[in-house]
Amino acid sequence: MQTSISLPPGYRSADILVFHSRDPEGVAEQVTPARIRKGVMIGGVPVLLDIALGPDAALCSVHADGALTPGDVRQVDDALLNILALRIDPAPFVAAVAADPLLGPVVQRQPGLRIVQSATIFEALTWAIIGQQINLTFAIALRRAFILQAGRQHSSGLWCYPEARDAARLDADALTTRKFSRSKADTLLRLAQLVDSGALTLDRQQDAASVAAALLAVKGIGPWTVNYALLRGYGYPDCSLHGDVAIRAALQHLLGEDAKPDMARTEALLAHYAPHRTMAAAHLWASLHPRPQTDAGE
Repeated sequence: MQTSISLPPGYRSADILVFHSRDPEGVAEQVTPARIRKGVMIGGVPVLLDIALGPDAALCSVHADGALTPGDVRQVDDALLNILALRIDPAPFVAAVAADPLLGPVVQRQPGLRIVQSATIFEALTWAIIGQQINLTFAIALRRAFILQAGRQHSSGLWCYPEARDAARLDADALTTRKFSRSKADTLLRLAQLVDSGALTLDRQQDAASVAAALLAVKGIGPWTVNYALLRGYGYPDCSLHGDVAIRAALQHLLGEDAKPDMARTEALLAHYAPHRTMAAAHLWASLHPRPQTDAGE
């Protein structure tokens, strides 16, 4: 199956490539200049998504090791939108903050910034749990171990990020013997089992408040994990990441203050950017690591 997806003017391909190349070993993602190959389980079938990024369009080839149902094909389409950061249109936020003294200049320095998402909601949620309270390098190593334990290989040799049904069959020892803390392993498996059994539905058509309430009811999942999942998985445009340390550090820098604002003040500051707080978070993150100006088509 092949499809071509149009890319908007000023599309920043380099941002997409960087996000999907965080694992230097590339067990489930292989990224080369202008190309992403990603393995993901869809409906119990190993699927390879091969995305070639051109100046105006992405040519997407889908190689499935089995038959896909119409519902599975919709999941594939969803995954492609997520991987390419095409779910949230940044234009309304850019217009809303054009005259804003705090974020207006930040946005001008980072034109075309988009929210890159995980291929599936389950991937975003599990990645958020894996990354809780550890550094990025260690989190990437744990993610790799999780894929190798719960995922399956595509016929191409690339590993596929697991679905809930794959992770639910693991026991905690499969993870704790690979440097997962017991609490992190238990939370991952608890989530997988709830999703696999149907007790927890990962549906992006639900409103954000309902999703947040359902996720917070899962032992081991807190507000930061929920907000990250709403942003990177569900693609909701108005996520307030006031508990994120990097967001608070970015605000401290922009405000020129000696200390990070506390969570309550951060929440109040971000409230000014509703209903576009997801894009506000993206620009605050980007402000900590400014990207050099390049050609718009990069």
